[in-house]
Amino acid sequence: MDFWKKLGKALLFPHIAIMIILVPISIALLICSMVFVGTDTVISYISYVLAAYTLTVWCFKIPYLIKFFKNFKNENKYVQILQNDARLRVKISLYGSLLWNTAYAIFQLGLGFLHSTFWYYSMAGYYICLAVMRFFLLRYTRVYSPGEKMETELKKYRLCGWSFLIMNLALTAIIFFMVYWNRTFEHHEITTITMAAYTFTAFTVAIVNIVKYSKYNSPVFSASKAINLAAACVSMLTLETTMLTTFGADGDTNMNRWMLGVTGIVISAFIVCMAIYMIIKGNKELKKLKESKARNNTFTVKELRERLNGKQQ
Repeated sequence: MDFWKKLGKALLFPHIAIMIILVPISIALLICSMVFVGTDTVISYISYVLAAYTLTVWCFKIPYLIKFFKNFKNENKYVQILQNDARLRVKISLYGSLLWNTAYAIFQLGLGFLHSTFWYYSMAGYYICLAVMRFFLLRYTRVYSPGEKMETELKKYRLCGWSFLIMNLALTAIIFFMVYWNRTFEHHEITTITMAAYTFTAFTVAIVNIVKYSKYNSPVFSASKAINLAAACVSMLTLETTMLTTFGADGDTNMNRWMLGVTGIVISAFIVCMAIYMIIKGNKELKKLKESKARNNTFTVKELRERLNGKQQ
């Protein structure tokens, strides 16, 4: 009886090293069975069983993992610093996004020069706009804390709104090439599923951060998260083209174009609305700030007399 209990425990709760090793092995076998061998072979059945077993043991380990990461978060001083410092989190996010946008923009621009096509120029223009917006926000967050110079933050927030309108021109060109010239992306099914998981995660995180960082009352923070949301929206459009090409029926080009056109118009309209909202809100808050400063610098007649009498005495 003890033997079977030990065996069951060893199978359901293996050592963490074994669990880590199982992950790449099961993934490699799944890819091999789907891409090279076929789904009706012995290797494919073994890969399905191994993948199911790996997923099961990791699911059993979830409560322990949650407890481990909670303890790690509470005990590690660097995690505590990152958790409590919103400015540091935004700086790290802006640095990473800036490097990625700049590298990808240069790559797309190089492809544009190589192939002499406006498609790559449009993609490069879009990512250059994102990189420029993040660069200006990063210059502020490196020097000042959130809310320290509200007027400067509001001006940068409004500038991001105008930049969204300019960026939308590049986005319109991308949508035009997708719809009119049927310019789409084609990847393997596994790559497409991975892209879908990443895109939906990025989109969800962008929406959550928009709400989460609004409590800091920092226009720069809000602008940085709005940029992430706009980038996630365009990633959704790219994902749709990939999924239609990868999983769509052959010969149904018109339906694909209609779907891409509708999605592109919705995303473009959303970015324009977000840009207009940022511009109007920035102007409104700047006006309130100037009126507040004017009120603080204006004295009543009685206050002015008291000040003059005080100076004469």
